[in-house]
Amino acid sequence: MIDINEREFRQFADYIRTNYGIRFKDEKKTMVAGRLNRVLENMKMNSLTEYMDYVKEDSTGQAASVMLDRLTTNYTYFMREAEHFTFLKERVLPYLVKTVKDRDLRIWSAACSTGEEPYTLAMILDEFFGWDKTEWDTDILATDLSEGALTAARAGIYSKESILELPAPWRRKYFRPYDADHVTLCNEIRKKVTFGKVNLVAPAFPFRRKMHVIFCRNVMIYFDEETKEGLVQRLYDITEPGGFLFTGHSEGLNREKIPYRYVMPAVYRKEQK
Repeated sequence: MIDINEREFRQFADYIRTNYGIRFKDEKKTMVAGRLNRVLENMKMNSLTEYMDYVKEDSTGQAASVMLDRLTTNYTYFMREAEHFTFLKERVLPYLVKTVKDRDLRIWSAACSTGEEPYTLAMILDEFFGWDKTEWDTDILATDLSEGALTAARAGIYSKESILELPAPWRRKYFRPYDADHVTLCNEIRKKVTFGKVNLVAPAFPFRRKMHVIFCRNVMIYFDEETKEGLVQRLYDITEPGGFLFTGHSEGLNREKIPYRYVMPAVYRKEQK
């Protein structure tokens, strides 16, 4: 395994935090070495510093994408934190139906990982609107920093075990056999989700219009307080008045410091003017 000294690990950690918002404490040095070891071996590099120089010099961004795929854990599953989806269906969507006059819903899954979250949202919207769905724009924007996660999400292929917690009618309606151990989402649901790469610590987001609903869950746990507060402010700025932010239950936003109003655990709302 590569040997990382204190100086180069701190330089590495500072670079990752500044550019991607991810915080690696000193005790994560062994984990970083383990996750990047094979990459360095394959590239015949002898140090983390040599590898970081290579990443910085790669103008295509591909090297950084590979590095981030190795460093981050894209763990998710269908209906994760199910009470959020219940609240969306029972409280948020009925409100939006009454207030969104142009029938253009803008919903963003801001750290979508391998796609389970935005596809869950797409199935909820399909069920909620039923025959009226043709009268509404219910496409979902799903973004992540990891190219590997986005590739898997676009494929829409999942193990049979991963969908067992979904309602039986959903399993029958929205999934098709893929092979002996996997299923794939039907085209109708896959087409409702648009995937793209967005860095959440970028100074601004590349969106022309504000969002009615933002799911940004289980990513801020990697950020320090300053980065987290800055991200929440940028999310607030692109939320429609009356719109909602869903975060992960473990992310612990300080209600005194954020501009959103607390609604319920890990759900916040931008007050209407």
